[in-house]
Amino acid sequence: MDRILKSFAARLAAAGLAGPGDALFLGQDDAVACNEPGHPDRDVAEAALRALQASALVCVRPAEPYRTILDFLLTRHPEIITPGDCETRLFLHDLPVARDFSAEAMTGALRRRKGVILPGPRLAAPGSVGPEQAFVTVSSMCFAAFVLFFEEYLDDLRHGRTTPEQREAFARAVSHLPGARADRPALARGPFQDAAQARRAMLEAGRATVAFGLVDSYFGNISCKLGGVVHISQTGSSLDELAGCIDACPLDGSSCAGLTASSELAAHAGIYAADPTAACILHGHPRFAVILSLDCDLPDCPNRGRCHLDCPRPRRAGGAPVVPGEVGTGPRGLCHTLPPALASERAAIVLGHGLFATGRTDFNEAFAHLADTENACREEYFRRVRDLGG
Repeated sequence: MDRILKSFAARLAAAGLAGPGDALFLGQDDAVACNEPGHPDRDVAEAALRALQASALVCVRPAEPYRTILDFLLTRHPEIITPGDCETRLFLHDLPVARDFSAEAMTGALRRRKGVILPGPRLAAPGSVGPEQAFVTVSSMCFAAFVLFFEEYLDDLRHGRTTPEQREAFARAVSHLPGARADRPALARGPFQDAAQARRAMLEAGRATVAFGLVDSYFGNISCKLGGVVHISQTGSSLDELAGCIDACPLDGSSCAGLTASSELAAHAGIYAADPTAACILHGHPRFAVILSLDCDLPDCPNRGRCHLDCPRPRRAGGAPVVPGEVGTGPRGLCHTLPPALASERAAIVLGHGLFATGRTDFNEAFAHLADTENACREEYFRRVRDLGG
């Protein structure tokens, strides 16, 4: 258990979400295990773990820029934070804020939601089965806070609402951003001759997507089409740990493998049908692509609050089209909106959700479109900020 807890703390550090010693992971079996026995938050976190009767719990003091971002958001939203990104809408719903750092406050919030923001700032989340759930939740909370902070700043600039405190927090957060990456991984070259070769390439591309920070936590999906079969990552799988988590789904529906495949299998199948030259698809959640997809310059948009479902305006960000669409196969599912956008494009952004990119031969092209579009969105974001006087 100690090794597992330390591995998740290391993953938070590798993602830039927590510094050394700042992520406290607890696991409960016959006894309570801990990756940082001398951590000052241990007693409070352990009391909450026992009260919740959870298998695991994480309490983390986030690294910059998340510390600055959360500090500011707590002054603006002192009771509850409601980001508009897809992961929050689907899984987190909202981010409750506790007024004090105590086991009682932590437990009360975590009985209602998957995660809580506490003074410090700190983020806490339980895992009913193990530490992986807690890791995913705090990673997603960091992602949601990042997107909300930068989205609100741009919107407030546009409408003349920024405050000196907000501008100071923005400048401080930007000073902690890592630079955009221009390098690209050397991925396996296609075309792939068989399923084994394609799956090895998928494992490699998935690891690179996480390593380059083009995902929220490890969320995203990936696929490769060979003949009439789509090889696709399973629902809930880690993009950086796909071994044993790839399903072969015949496009004619002759197999039930799709039951465990990604929830976006229908969208992938639609993309391949719309563009017969596409051989692979890579989907991630790069942050500035998501932020720009949420940026609306219409002051009285009738679809506000429902943009991810009904936005009728043709828009682009970072050179890519932005389309609405829900996860899944419902009437407003992205399986209906995304394939037409990718029939003649190599990358498209789903509003509030993330970026899909295709490759004609292998994942080198798809990865390049994913990373290049995110870099272009980042440049465009700061250009919009400058144009608005920020």
